[in-house]
Amino acid sequence: MTKRTAASKSVAATVKLTARGAQRLLTRHPWVYRSDVDAGAANDVAPGSVVRVQDQRGKFLGSALYSSSSQIAIRMISHGPVEDLPTLIADRIRASIEYRKELVHQTNAYRLVFSEADFLPGLIIDRYNDVVSVQILTQAMDGAAVRRAIIETLKKELQPSGIVERVEPRIRDLEQLPPRQSGLLWGEKTGTEVEMNGVKFVYDGLEGQKTGAFLDQRENYAAAARYAHGDALDAFCYQGAFALHLALQRDDRCSSVMGVDSSRSALEMADRNTALNGRELEWIEANAFDLLRDYSTANRRFDTIILDPPAFAKSKRDLEKAYAGYKELNLRAMKMLRPGGILVTCSCSFHVSPADFIKVVADAAQDAHKSMRMIESRGAAKDHPVLLNVPETRYLQCLILSASD
Repeated sequence: MTKRTAASKSVAATVKLTARGAQRLLTRHPWVYRSDVDAGAANDVAPGSVVRVQDQRGKFLGSALYSSSSQIAIRMISHGPVEDLPTLIADRIRASIEYRKELVHQTNAYRLVFSEADFLPGLIIDRYNDVVSVQILTQAMDGAAVRRAIIETLKKELQPSGIVERVEPRIRDLEQLPPRQSGLLWGEKTGTEVEMNGVKFVYDGLEGQKTGAFLDQRENYAAAARYAHGDALDAFCYQGAFALHLALQRDDRCSSVMGVDSSRSALEMADRNTALNGRELEWIEANAFDLLRDYSTANRRFDTIILDPPAFAKSKRDLEKAYAGYKELNLRAMKMLRPGGILVTCSCSFHVSPADFIKVVADAAQDAHKSMRMIESRGAAKDHPVLLNVPETRYLQCLILSASD
């Protein structure tokens, strides 16, 4: 076989799959694990190559991006041949930008490319007003020609003031990619101001979690504000997005809003966001689990509680602990809700299914001796598409509940 790079236009190497691997592709899931790749057929494949994928009988199944190190060895990029990967990437980015034009409203901060859900596996692109943030997560997307295609396409289509790269060191290590630092790829700006649902935020492209904000919750921020009232508590508030949406309701239905987070730097950014919107809110630096336990014991009561914790289940091995964590949080919160109170409870753990999350919350309601009515069951914002045959793209759950004793 001939070795090739992702940018090459030479004949692609061929990789054969086991029957199980081929069947996975036939279900339209884009991933094949290394255990389902014919080891002998992949010995001479260059890291990050575009490969032709076949079943055991030699039937062509499509083209994929190959990783020499990840357990996900095959990520499908097309069900046909691929002659020029950088050109395909550029075309897909343009299509993703066009797709959002009909879906994204009342914001200048949203996801432009969501990896497999936009048929660009291993690539995340977020827009924050005039600054664009890029995350590259696979060998193929890290190729020099592909990087150039990404940057040039974003420059042409969006005319940003800056393009920053957010680096996940753990992911680069797993992909056996050379270390890189987060930084400016092109332009001058790494920070700006953004607006979501009429609420303003400071954005620093090189600080904070994810690419700097939780854009997937954008529509849920607005939904929570529609129902929130009275005394409100935002646990795991991070930089204050839920809390600020509650505080800035036009009818001022929330008499007080308190945000809690264990990160001092996140709360400092929350303070900056509060000042930007001309409000004063109470921020508490504390472990949310401990605070909820203490408030519950002290019989502290609220009319609205937001629970938006980090992912509790990074893998299936974490599931039992995750269930216990979600149950404890929701149990404490429900005990603190006044009759008619609103609970907005979230999970971003993909391994916790929607049905299991609802069951955990229902079990918490039973133990709290509360009757909880579901007002809404929500997911990620529309700029984070869900592929029906790729459950990994449906990872965020947001339940809005009303309490009754």
